[in-house]
Amino acid sequence: MAEGCLQRRSSKLTGSKVALYQKRARNPSSQMVKKNARERRVPASRASRMANFGGLAFGLGIGALAEMARKSLRLTGGGNDSQSLLSEANAERIVSTLCHVRGAALKLGQMLSLQDEAVLNPQLQKIFERVRQSADSMPMWQVQKVLVGELGPRWKENLQHFEEKPFAAASIGQVHFAVLKDERKVAIKIQYPGIAQSIDSDIRNLFSLLKLSNVFPEGLFAEAALPVFQTELAWECDYEREAECSERFRQLLADDSFFLVPRVIPLLSRKRVLTTELVSGVALDQIQRQDQDTRNQIALNILRLCLRELFEFRFMQTDPNWSNFFYNPDTQKVALLDFGASREYDKNFTDDYIEVIKAATDKDSERVLQKSRDLKLLTGYETKEMEKAHVEAVTILGEVFGNEKPFDFRLQNTTQRIHSLLPVLLRHRLVPPPEEVYSLHRKLAGTFLLCTRLHACIPCHQLFQEVYNSYWTQSWNHHSDGS
Repeated sequence: MAEGCLQRRSSKLTGSKVALYQKRARNPSSQMVKKNARERRVPASRASRMANFGGLAFGLGIGALAEMARKSLRLTGGGNDSQSLLSEANAERIVSTLCHVRGAALKLGQMLSLQDEAVLNPQLQKIFERVRQSADSMPMWQVQKVLVGELGPRWKENLQHFEEKPFAAASIGQVHFAVLKDERKVAIKIQYPGIAQSIDSDIRNLFSLLKLSNVFPEGLFAEAALPVFQTELAWECDYEREAECSERFRQLLADDSFFLVPRVIPLLSRKRVLTTELVSGVALDQIQRQDQDTRNQIALNILRLCLRELFEFRFMQTDPNWSNFFYNPDTQKVALLDFGASREYDKNFTDDYIEVIKAATDKDSERVLQKSRDLKLLTGYETKEMEKAHVEAVTILGEVFGNEKPFDFRLQNTTQRIHSLLPVLLRHRLVPPPEEVYSLHRKLAGTFLLCTRLHACIPCHQLFQEVYNSYWTQSWNHHSDGS
């Protein structure tokens, strides 16, 4: 998730105004630190992190036995071992441990909270929803250690003010408000110690625990997704890479009249510390009471940006969290935050992908199948039942861009219709999807959900046709130039 900062009003931060500002600061990307949030040292070494997971595994086992004993004493029927494993007491153990260790395990848990109940055990989904809304913060001595290690012992000399209490804590780092010597207001994102080095072991440890409760259906190919998650999380832990991605998006959107990207402050940015300008606005979950025209404008531009990222830039910020967007009612612009999960897409991939969407909008079943095979979404050896379900699922998604009238996201039942197809898709899938698809579909689904939450009614067909025509025109011109 994004880990920036929101400034509601412009004012000089001196004296009591610092405290006033801090109350108003909003984090665009991650969970706001609640009043009752715990401050706990981040276990930084692999040994200490493994000890936490080992303790969790032991506690889950004891908790499951206790739950089974209670059921037998009550002579209650039903239930199974996995249900005992996911008892309320064990739910507390999972939430507490993940929020304590933070890092890749917490990030994966937060991502799993967004999965459909047909994919993930509903009990586990509720647990991870609680994880998504929680995160401990690290104490100031650990913050100081990271800042000195990254910026040097005199890091404070570049600041007029540094707020020791973070206003946001997420899975990979926490965010502090600060003011530069020239009075520019900034957000300083500080990575938890040991997080980057423990990605692989954290994910493996959490995955092993999840397998105890048989939460993943076979057709999900969860094992195949692990290397993808590991790569993406490694990207998000590299703040120097994120700074480069942020600057790249600033250049790509330099002439855009609707979006802006805050500047990175290089002087206070390193591998594990990222400092950016503050941006003004409100998170999109706070604009649902805006008038219909405003919500339509925001949704249309965000959907347009999503398509531009994929088919024009071939470079996408793949985190779908809608708190990565901040709307400023005064300027009627949206600020974009958090570029850690940005990635490129090969032109061969986008050539086939845009044709899959086009075939879906045209309801051309044979072409959907053929282009899906070209993309390696299908092998060509699937059952007829699987092929039919796949075409139907793709066509349902294509309806967003297929109707020449403005698409009313308030009336769509896409989620329910896709949900009904998931059992067949999971049962009969022969191969995992290509690695590009995991993050891409997460972004597309998040964008559609955002439009739905905004109750948008926008001309998606016209938008896609413009993107489609522009894509192949540019491809032809590029080919004609011989470059």
